[in-house]
Amino acid sequence: MAAALGEDEIDNDDYYSLLNARREATQEELKASYRRLCMLYHPDKHRDAELKRQAEQLFNLVHQAYEVLSDPQSRAIYDIYGKKGLEVEGWEVVERKRTPAEIREEFERLQRERDERRLQQRTNPKGTISVGVDATDLFDHYEEEYEDAPSGGFPQIEINRMHISQSIEAPLTTSDTAVLSGSLSTHNGNGGGSINLTLRRVTSAKGWGEVELGGGDTHGPLLGMKLFRNLTPRCFVTGQCGLQFSSRGVRPGVTTVLARHLDKNTMGYLQWRWGTQSAMNTSVVRDTKTSHFTFALQLGVPHSFMMMSYQYKFQDEDQTKIKGSVKSGFFGTVVEYGAERKISRHSVLGATVSIGVPQGVSLKIKLNRASQTYFFPIHLTDQLLPSAVFYATVGPVVFYLAMQRLIIIPYVRAQKEEELEKQQENAASEIARKRQEAETAVLLMQESVRRIIEAEESKMGLIILNAWYGKFVTDNSRRHEKAKVIDVTVPLQCLVKDSKLILTETSKAGLPGFYDPCVGEEKGLKLLYQFRGVMHQVLSGDTEPLRIPKQSHRIDGGET
Repeated sequence: MAAALGEDEIDNDDYYSLLNARREATQEELKASYRRLCMLYHPDKHRDAELKRQAEQLFNLVHQAYEVLSDPQSRAIYDIYGKKGLEVEGWEVVERKRTPAEIREEFERLQRERDERRLQQRTNPKGTISVGVDATDLFDHYEEEYEDAPSGGFPQIEINRMHISQSIEAPLTTSDTAVLSGSLSTHNGNGGGSINLTLRRVTSAKGWGEVELGGGDTHGPLLGMKLFRNLTPRCFVTGQCGLQFSSRGVRPGVTTVLARHLDKNTMGYLQWRWGTQSAMNTSVVRDTKTSHFTFALQLGVPHSFMMMSYQYKFQDEDQTKIKGSVKSGFFGTVVEYGAERKISRHSVLGATVSIGVPQGVSLKIKLNRASQTYFFPIHLTDQLLPSAVFYATVGPVVFYLAMQRLIIIPYVRAQKEEELEKQQENAASEIARKRQEAETAVLLMQESVRRIIEAEESKMGLIILNAWYGKFVTDNSRRHEKAKVIDVTVPLQCLVKDSKLILTETSKAGLPGFYDPCVGEEKGLKLLYQFRGVMHQVLSGDTEPLRIPKQSHRIDGGET
């Protein structure tokens, strides 16, 4: 929810960076930084009318930053939600002296009330498209004695089944929601469809209930009800019953699930189902940051089975996962293994190889795009053929690597460049304002910097010779580099005190006299300074803390 605040507009005002203070800074540290900047920007120090006006604007900005950070409640809100969090209506009625956790809870309540007013009619569309492919002709060939069988040409690959489903949600009140869903299916030339309407009501923080009405040309009318209830903070229960009407009569069904948190990352489930496929099922699911494990055991009619699956989650930016499972029961045994990976911001691509007796070998490809799922099960052979297993395993990997190099990587790169360009265009006016503020601050610093340099030179102290802030690239693009960096020599010299310069871990774009010359790109700070008559040089990341002078920054042969 906090992230949604940043979507309305870009907010570059970092109060900690403006005061050059740590996020853990004490009130005394904040006050010392505030007083120093007040002395620098106080309007009464300037006689020129234009400088006086500009100094007053910067002085008010510094005062606003200190006013927020010096108040414990405002500071807690700002630390959690930034400047936008302070603009949410309703804080004035919140009891003071609350903890950050209580403030977060109160903010979320106020945010929910605002969202309920603005987004009352928002829908949440979800859909699935499944296309079954029969490719058994690739591996299961006819014997030569079948003279009537077609020969020559390409193997026959056909689509033998399809399924399409879609659902949308419509909030009726703050506690009532209507869900409309429909589906169409076809298999070997025979098909049908259904439509369902579900009305869901949240009765309390501990439970909800829903009523389902449906109908179709294959199953007939449906009437169902489902209830959910938290029994304890670690245990909940769901109950579901339904009546399916058809030409053969009424088929009732009941399902009950009891779930309990066994520990922080593990859930246990007990399920009882009575109806056309009665069964009892128990399962344990353990989900951690790096893995997901499931064990299930079912006794029922017509299927009884035991299943175990494991998934490993790589800690990379593509959210790569590899998985494997084995399922054995009256129907036979199935072993599956596969992987999935994020290929763009909203898309996840996965592939699974299924090897079973008597099912044969299948390849299942799944693409999740936002709230839409596209599923392609490809049946390769009814037999356990090593060639089918090999191609089902190696084929998707080779295809993915080729697609990634030829299509995905260029597409993602172009998308990032387009988003960066759009972000910079949207922030153009903000950058211009920040640049004007920085240039004004530099003008107001000139007299103070002159005195600081004189004092430092008298004791062979710290002199900032050159300082640049922005994006640094290779020497082959000097022209591009100049367009991406700004000179911050004066602002940094102004921060020197007692032959020391200390910068905190906040972004340096908010420091007095600084601005962001390349929004959305990685930035750094490059310094060339002199201390005790010796040249020093350092390159620091944008959010890295920096303390100079340091012996490790010394340039060999740099004595003057």
